[in-house]
Amino acid sequence: MYEKVLVPLDGSELAECILPHLESIAKGCGVKSIVFLRAVEPVHLPVGTISDGGEVFTEQDAARVRNQADQANKESAKNYLDQVASRTKYDGVTNYTEIVIGKAADSIAEYAARNEVDLIIIATHGRSGISRWALGSVADRVLSSACVPVLMVRAPGCVPGI
Repeated sequence: MYEKVLVPLDGSELAECILPHLESIAKGCGVKSIVFLRAVEPVHLPVGTISDGGEVFTEQDAARVRNQADQANKESAKNYLDQVASRTKYDGVTNYTEIVIGKAADSIAEYAARNEVDLIIIATHGRSGISRWALGSVADRVLSSACVPVLMVRAPGCVPGI
């Protein structure tokens, strides 16, 4: 039923709380591939920003610094995903890693739509009330914008509340 599963991760232990659920689904549902995905937001550095040395960045300086930071963030994300994929192996299942650039929720939903994903498994902080409103929820936005089933896993230690 779920041949291709998308697992968005943000590098946190909380996000990895889905891994035991992933294992059960992979072993019990005939999963053929798992895509570990990390959305990396591009660095924004406006012209006129002052560097640590007190210099004002020109357009060329800002572009160079943005490119270097974006590349470093992508490399870090790739290393992290490779580590998770290497320790998450199941018989008959192929693991892939993908880095996408953009806002997390939009990038996750768009990736799922473009790549014939059957299921998204994502962790949620379980925030409620004002903290949920103030901080938002990537998982909730994925749930409302994705066109495939989404399994949301509550983080350990979640406290019920409104």
